Amino acid sequence: MSRTTLDTPPTAPDAHAPLSHGLKQRHLSMIALGGVIGAGLFVGSGAGIAAAGPSIVIAYAVSGLLVMLVMRMLGEMSAAYPSSGSFSAHAERAIGPWAGFTAGWSFWVLLCTAVGLEGIGAAKIATGWLPGTPEWAWVALFMVVFCVANLAAVKNFGEFEFWFAALKVGAIGLFLVLGVLAVAGVLPGTDSPGTSNLTGQGGFLPHGGEGLVIGLLASVFAYGGMETVTIAAAESQNPVQGVARAVRTAMWRIALFYIGSMAVIVTLVPWDSKEVVEKGPYVAALDHLGIPGAGQLMNVVVFVALLSAMNANIYGSSRIAYSLVERGQGPKALGRVSAGVPRVAVLVSCVFGFVCVLLSYWRPDDVFPWLLNMIGAVILVVWIFIAVSQLLLRRRVEREAPEKLVVRMWLFPALTWVALAGMAAIFVLMARQPDTRVQLYSTGGMTLFLAAVGYAWQRARARR
Repeated sequence: MSRTTLDTPPTAPDAHAPLSHGLKQRHLSMIALGGVIGAGLFVGSGAGIAAAGPSIVIAYAVSGLLVMLVMRMLGEMSAAYPSSGSFSAHAERAIGPWAGFTAGWSFWVLLCTAVGLEGIGAAKIATGWLPGTPEWAWVALFMVVFCVANLAAVKNFGEFEFWFAALKVGAIGLFLVLGVLAVAGVLPGTDSPGTSNLTGQGGFLPHGGEGLVIGLLASVFAYGGMETVTIAAAESQNPVQGVARAVRTAMWRIALFYIGSMAVIVTLVPWDSKEVVEKGPYVAALDHLGIPGAGQLMNVVVFVALLSAMNANIYGSSRIAYSLVERGQGPKALGRVSAGVPRVAVLVSCVFGFVCVLLSYWRPDDVFPWLLNMIGAVILVVWIFIAVSQLLLRRRVEREAPEKLVVRMWLFPALTWVALAGMAAIFVLMARQPDTRVQLYSTGGMTLFLAAVGYAWQRARARR
């Protein structure tokens, strides 16, 4: 036997070792259920309500329909080709290596930056409970805890997310029950507001179509993070079944958790109440009902949602990096696997996230805003790659392996084209708004740069 064919000792890290399959079905089911309840829903929805007023319900419904289509397309491809690279691997298979490179590394930058942002958000809540403690120390503590958990085994990530998701689902479920009872006027100590908050204070569209557009843009980015379940599925015991179940239940989860809770909030609380932005819409609604301690309890839920997002993004960024390296599109060291975990990728992703936190303190006026603008529209870029990939792969799968179409996109290809048109419309709306225009151009610059690097790499590899 030649030296090149010798087996690697089982205890040594190996760039070609497989990831473990330590996620159980209960983990994947709860990740799918809780993943739709992201930090953006609790934290970012206040600004959308302030801009759109009661019409935020329409904004979330429209963007929710788009997300349902994207998840259906992604589910179709992920059930046919389970991969830790998810949409990045699908883009490479459908369009070419440069597309997988661009989608993967842009999403990696987004996730790592989001880890830092969510850590900062959780630290602000923690310092509110313990005044005088430094924010950066809290972020460092959260980063160490989740980094160690993700380094140990994938089942640790699954356990954290299982209990985080259970708390989020239980809390928002209780919120919806209390809210519906209050709206109906049967909650003790409260009177039904009727439609006064929907038609008063300037009406259903207080800022006209412009406010609705701002609310729509805010709602689109609140849905970020739903892609994690298709990444995690590759490390589950039954990836095809897990993806299929998650995608098929996405519609009612979006309708209930996002659209339903927005409807309850704007019915209960005047949209122009300053507490909606300052405290957050959920805390403001519970405080409005006068339920003792409910607002502070919701702060705990927001805190958990931020920690959950940190945990999920550390996991997702490390797996995207691993998949890119496995396909020859990144530094080999990032793909080294030990005990079924890409530990170098986990460490690098955490370090990048903490550097973003430090930049928020060291360079808050130039470098940090530039970084935030650069990732502002990445999720839309990823969605476009998903839609184009699905258009191309669907025909190929039908021709070569129709039995893999466990999940099918509705009314293909019509609804895929509708989704692409919706994404194009959002880009146009972003270009019309001064705040989002900068994000659009910054993200566009990063995407073009990555595409150029990916294409040059692809050409160089083809000439070997």
